[in-house]
Amino acid sequence: MLKNKNKLLNIWRQYRHALPLILYGIIYMLWFTYLEKTVTTNYRLIHYRPDDFIPFCEVFVIPYLLWFAYVAAVIVYFFFRDKDDYFRACTFLFTGMTVFLIVSTLFPNGHDLRPAVMPRDNLFTKLVSNLYLADTPTNLWPSIHVYNSLGCHIAVMRSARLEKKKGIRICSFVLCVSIILSTMFIKQHSVFDVTTAFIMAAFMYGIVYRSDVLIHFYHGVQHRRKRKPGTLV
Repeated sequence: MLKNKNKLLNIWRQYRHALPLILYGIIYMLWFTYLEKTVTTNYRLIHYRPDDFIPFCEVFVIPYLLWFAYVAAVIVYFFFRDKDDYFRACTFLFTGMTVFLIVSTLFPNGHDLRPAVMPRDNLFTKLVSNLYLADTPTNLWPSIHVYNSLGCHIAVMRSARLEKKKGIRICSFVLCVSIILSTMFIKQHSVFDVTTAFIMAAFMYGIVYRSDVLIHFYHGVQHRRKRKPGTLV
């Protein structure tokens, strides 16, 4: 009995950093689902002149959908391989996603960029049509697809473990760029959504990676927890 208890305790200590990810994932999905159901008609229209010069290109639905695997792969990799980089990545992503939820709640927004009729009939346009059915053209600013792609690529580039993995770093860059372009080429986002996502990512990069204040705080808390009772240092 004691042996099993110790085993469970060791597993909890080893993987307890999954708890914030799970809890935030639940909160985010509930909040986002609520917005998708309530923000349907009365919202601020986002449409800028550069949007009209970007052609619809259905093949970009592939990198757009790969975003889900990209974000998951980065989080899972750092979860098991580097706890500090895991916390940095989660802090970066969760902060931007929370800002997105708050903005969408206080300033409902959407766009009218989607083609009324698909210009072609092929596998890619069918995928785009299905995507349109699953995802309303609302709650777009700033683009989480863009912001999280930047966050994942930054995490890869800043990782000491991946410093010499040139193939992974190049693949991450190509995927990041293609995902960002896809948001505009399949008319899921306006140039404004993309631009504001870059601005927010630059701001968060300074806080999470340049200053590293959150990691220093985390290690300070861990040090105090491990310090023996009665010791002063």
